[in-house]
Amino acid sequence: MALIGLVRVSTDKQNTKRQRDALDPICLKVFEEKVSGRLAAGDRPALLEALTHIRDGDMLTVQEFDRLGRNLLEGLIVLNDLFQLGIAVKVLEGIAAGEHTERSLILDLALALAEDRRRDIVRKTNNGLGAARRRGRIGGRRPVVDDDKRAAILARRRRGESIRTIAAGVKVSVGVVHKTLAAAKDS
Repeated sequence: MALIGLVRVSTDKQNTKRQRDALDPICLKVFEEKVSGRLAAGDRPALLEALTHIRDGDMLTVQEFDRLGRNLLEGLIVLNDLFQLGIAVKVLEGIAAGEHTERSLILDLALALAEDRRRDIVRKTNNGLGAARRRGRIGGRRPVVDDDKRAAILARRRRGESIRTIAAGVKVSVGVVHKTLAAAKDS
């Protein structure tokens, strides 16, 4: 029996080190994905690749159960897909820690708790952003286009330069050039 690991975070900016530290020492191979846990199993390339490495008796291993899915419905779909394929799941931490070969109340509860925790995080984040706005602070990234860059983008476009050429010359993304041109057109 071999353990095949799955590490998942939702965005490229998130760190996988904690999950890797738990899985690398015990797993034959660890697959990593940086995608939303809301995606179905068929839309998660690393999960699909991990499944191709699993042989009879092997287990898909995750650090915490919510790595399979972030909400109840998608987690249940992924879990059902795995169990229908005869793939056991090993969870290292949390309420569902242990080895699982079929759905159980504890697995359903673990997914429901993960969804509730996620909903709570979103609510608290939105409350914090709202409070900051009321104090006059606006979150988000600082604008990459100052007045000088805006003028350069507009002047280059008037000269007929392509958007890609402008982006390279001003050292901003193509999307930023599009956004700047659209804002100038609207005003």
